[in-house]
Amino acid sequence: MSRVPSLSSPFLLGFDEIERALDRVVKGADGYPPYNIERCERSNGDPEKLRITLAVAGFTRDQLDVTVEENQLVIRGRQQDDKTRQYIHRGIAARHFQRTFVLADGMQVLGADLKNGLLSIDLIRPEPERVIKTIAITEHE
Repeated sequence: MSRVPSLSSPFLLGFDEIERALDRVVKGADGYPPYNIERCERSNGDPEKLRITLAVAGFTRDQLDVTVEENQLVIRGRQQDDKTRQYIHRGIAARHFQRTFVLADGMQVLGADLKNGLLSIDLIRPEPERVIKTIAITEHE
């Protein structure tokens, strides 16, 4: 797969960190666990709300971690093998996973909920404050 240098325009200054973050996300995506990202309805001027839902059947709340690390939402799952069981056939393996989502500036995680094998994480994106700053021009003779 060839990569299009989308952020290499001379008019896009200071975006090299974003490009590195995108590279990390693409390299770390193995497909497990499957997930959905949905946009939730806005009401009366509320900020945009997103929900990430991951299928984590077999994981308990204690086996899941949801953290924000340097503008990245990181979800980790850790399961331990039960050494006391003797399997005749084992088709469900204990797995570890890490799923990472890069968050835009200003994105906030509201909370996480585990129900029926689905981990839902709610986020909001408040409207950015519009700032106009006038730059003084000095004249040299």
